[in-house]
Amino acid sequence: MDLLLILTYAALCVFIFKTFNIPLNKWTVPTAVLGGVILIGTLILLMNYNHPHTNQGSQFFVSTPIIPGVRGRVTEVPVQPNVMLKKGDVLFKIDPTPYQAEVNRLQAQLAEAEQDVLELEAAYKASQATVAKAQAERDRTLAQYRRYEKGFKRGAFTKSDVDNRRQFYLSAEASFEAAKAEERRAKLAFESEILGENTTTAQIQAMLRKAKFDLSETVVHAPTDGYVSQVTLRPGMMALPMPLRTVMTFVHKEDLFFVGAFRQNSLLRLKKGFEADMIFRAIPGKTFKAEIVEVLPAIGESQVQAQGTLYGSEMLQRQGRPLVKFKMIDDLSEYSLPQGTNVEIAVYSDSFEHVSVMRKVLIRMKSWQNYLYLDH
Repeated sequence: MDLLLILTYAALCVFIFKTFNIPLNKWTVPTAVLGGVILIGTLILLMNYNHPHTNQGSQFFVSTPIIPGVRGRVTEVPVQPNVMLKKGDVLFKIDPTPYQAEVNRLQAQLAEAEQDVLELEAAYKASQATVAKAQAERDRTLAQYRRYEKGFKRGAFTKSDVDNRRQFYLSAEASFEAAKAEERRAKLAFESEILGENTTTAQIQAMLRKAKFDLSETVVHAPTDGYVSQVTLRPGMMALPMPLRTVMTFVHKEDLFFVGAFRQNSLLRLKKGFEADMIFRAIPGKTFKAEIVEVLPAIGESQVQAQGTLYGSEMLQRQGRPLVKFKMIDDLSEYSLPQGTNVEIAVYSDSFEHVSVMRKVLIRMKSWQNYLYLDH
């Protein structure tokens, strides 16, 4: 751009000198040169500050390391590398035999515990029947005792007959009280089981839920829409639930964004909503519209963490660049670019907008330059 401006200014000077017959002397030539330096330098400086540019840009994507939730031998890997998947599609399967066996064992224990509930209910109902029977026997012996007592007063029965009936009544009364006590005990046991207060049943249910979860973890699904690249997992391999032993990497479809690193001099001209142009080395001769989404509030080179080392002056020598996040406005789908491609970015601020034409011309010239490279 500076060469183009110089040539344009030189042509303009030649035209003016020829048209107006201005003589070439020690005053006119230096004046024209100095005027060109001032004019072109001012334009370039205004463009650099108000419409910043960076060649340190790249597309970023989010990936998730796939770690199995349980340990086991891989039995099936139906996923194909670099083929788009839907959320919930199967990535691979682990042998479920030991986990299914644990679920079956706990289900049997739970069924046994639930059978105990039925037995407690039957015991409670039996105790109720026993109470009813004992009450009927108590009432029968009481009626006989009273009848014998009235007959004794009339001389129909002896004292011994009355005492015998009285003993029968007292025995039935005792049996009735014992039956009521047994009914209360059976009722408390049954109600505590129904209300979930039985700790054994609660523990079995909790262990069964965990066993079912472990069984479900033997089939690993895609967390979102996306794909798996470089699938090296094969049936027969052992999958371990360890953070450092990832079995594959899942690339999310939608989590794509562009980031550029700019000079700190340009921070006041980098704001959310400003338009930008991007060029790709892989697509020479074309520019693409973008927009600033966010200026990240922290510079990574200046971060500190709690540790046992004192910070020295060398930390102050780190000259980090602020990172700016962009979203692409134009459609790139027809170019089938791999995720993570590098870009150059030019931002157009709302200051000295007329100077932005120079930056637009420059970014397009740099795009055409991507045709020219030597690789031999």
